Amino acid sequence: MTDLFPLYNSLRIAAISGVIVFFTGIAAAWYASKLPRTVKGLLDVLLTLPLVLPPTVCGYFLLRVFGARRPLGRLLLHWGVRLAMHWTGGVVAAVVVAFPLMYRTARGAFESFDERPAWAAQTLGLSNTWIFWHVRMRACRQGILAGGVLAFARALGEYGATSMLIGYTPGRTATVATTVYQLWRTDDERGAFFWVMVNLAISAVVLLSVNLLESRQRTGRSLWRWR
Repeated sequence: MTDLFPLYNSLRIAAISGVIVFFTGIAAAWYASKLPRTVKGLLDVLLTLPLVLPPTVCGYFLLRVFGARRPLGRLLLHWGVRLAMHWTGGVVAAVVVAFPLMYRTARGAFESFDERPAWAAQTLGLSNTWIFWHVRMRACRQGILAGGVLAFARALGEYGATSMLIGYTPGRTATVATTVYQLWRTDDERGAFFWVMVNLAISAVVLLSVNLLESRQRTGRSLWRWR
């Protein structure tokens, strides 16, 4: 019987990191969209750097920060929080590598927003908070949801940073991606192929979801322009 722990662990890591990335990405994108161009450019470099760095490099830096022998790692251990060689470290790794996707997608959605509905709401005396959640977020929801789905998929398939920070321990830290590599390395072609197909199936569902969201966004924009 196939041990399904890697799938459970991957989904757990992707779900938790997806929620974190979703809200932090929206907050960072909204804040960055209001900054001057020069400051925005510098912030973009900082926040999207993990997108262009090799995942193993990200994992190396995470080990340098959260390793058990590092000051922050020792402090977290003192508080009972272990990240290195523990599944919770996989959440940190997934957040780091998936955040740029959510941030860039949300920022693009905010910057393409037509400000006229927001101005109209302001003339009615509605608060900026109400306008953000009921006007701006409603208009940008398809793009933001697409970014969230892509970030979830990136977290689900993460290998490099995850393997560096939490390694591979069956029943404890194994994910789908690390399991595929370990099974292939030990010449278990059948087991590796099973997990590859699982990953392909999940990726196909994610891509179909993104395409559906993008299609709805284009339809919504067309209806808005027609009106």
